[in-house]
Amino acid sequence: MKLYLSVDMEGITGLPDYTYVDSSKHNYERARKIMTEETNYVIEAAFQQGCTEIVVNDSHSKMNNLLIEALHPEAYLITGDVKPYSMMQGLDESFDGAIFVGYHARAGQFGVMSHAMIHAVRNFYINDHVIGEMGLNAYLAGYYNVPLLMVTGDDQAAKEAEDLIQGISTAAVKSSISRSAVKSLSPKKAGELLTKQVGVALENRQKVQPLIPPEKPVLRIEFTNYGQAEWANLMPGTEIEKGTTIVRFEAKDMKEAYQAMLVMTELAMNTTFS
Repeated sequence: MKLYLSVDMEGITGLPDYTYVDSSKHNYERARKIMTEETNYVIEAAFQQGCTEIVVNDSHSKMNNLLIEALHPEAYLITGDVKPYSMMQGLDESFDGAIFVGYHARAGQFGVMSHAMIHAVRNFYINDHVIGEMGLNAYLAGYYNVPLLMVTGDDQAAKEAEDLIQGISTAAVKSSISRSAVKSLSPKKAGELLTKQVGVALENRQKVQPLIPPEKPVLRIEFTNYGQAEWANLMPGTEIEKGTTIVRFEAKDMKEAYQAMLVMTELAMNTTFS
């Protein structure tokens, strides 16, 4: 059994705000250690359930947060930026399942540090299905016929996962009080929960179906202001939907839609607010 882990940071145990997930802030180094320890709980539990290969993709910000010297020695780590498929780099049809660790709720929703890739994005859509990072990543896994078996993070990320995929396992390691405050398990208790839920997820893996994307998906990104939409519209093949800040791209497949999202969001970050 070959398992893929995409590890984000906002949903990691005990992390309530951006002083933990921004590398320039004072709590970041503490958060990296907790993130690595949490990932190790998932890896160890998966090996105990019979996994023979585990690939971990560091999926937060510059994607170089996990401490490889402290990571489980039997896991492979994909680290660094730029990656052609970002949070899902390295995934292909050879994997039996995926687990998303440390995830958060989508933009505009209640949940700690909720957002969608960048703060310029209000909503992502595949055709008319509104989704966040989690949904986009699950769709790309579905393109390869790989099921998303489990999501860990705050309670709102768990709810989003359960609404997205029938039969998925979740582990809510903290409950959101606001966008920058949580009631959290201790790392040890979170580890116990993760160990248990990984076991459940892998035992039930045959019951979870991949989230299959449309054959020719239409990617639509709603930005927070028109300037961001204008920048994203510089990508060939896009158009701004009249009277909105939504930029539309008709993709040949989910891989192209995913890369289009990466290009459009990178362009949108060029907008100035002065």
